[in-house]
Amino acid sequence: MHKPAATHDRSDVPRIGEGKRGEEGYIGYLLRQAGGAHRLRMERALADLGVTPPQFTVLTMLVAYPGLSNADVARLAMLTPQTVSVIVANLLRSGAIARRPHAVHGRIQHIDVTEAGKALLKQCRSRVKAIEQQILAGFNAAEESVIRRWLVSVAVDSGSNGAE
Repeated sequence: MHKPAATHDRSDVPRIGEGKRGEEGYIGYLLRQAGGAHRLRMERALADLGVTPPQFTVLTMLVAYPGLSNADVARLAMLTPQTVSVIVANLLRSGAIARRPHAVHGRIQHIDVTEAGKALLKQCRSRVKAIEQQILAGFNAAEESVIRRWLVSVAVDSGSNGAE
């Protein structure tokens, strides 16, 4: 006899915003929960452009800090070198970025965002900006500044050397 699939709609499991998934929750869990929700919003917003959130991050860092190597991008984007290699290969194939050799070190390849990549990033940024405005709705500029300072301090105080 076939057993019915277990249902995940249990009344004793709190919804997002309730119990330990709400203001009573551990900060680390709440950060992870918020990060997951943000990533899902970004995936949905960028999907029809064919861009993933990690690709958006890589493009953003490449425009902000031109001429980076794969290793530099991995550190800035908080991604593994292997993940960055796959992202770079896909962005190269799509024409969003181009490589050029380092002036001194022949094995190092710098990555530049092409005009097509900049146009794509501009579209992505407008969508991400809308998401960020949604997230910050209800906060004034001073409160937003506190949130930004706190998030930065969490990262800075993590004990990393600042390059991760």
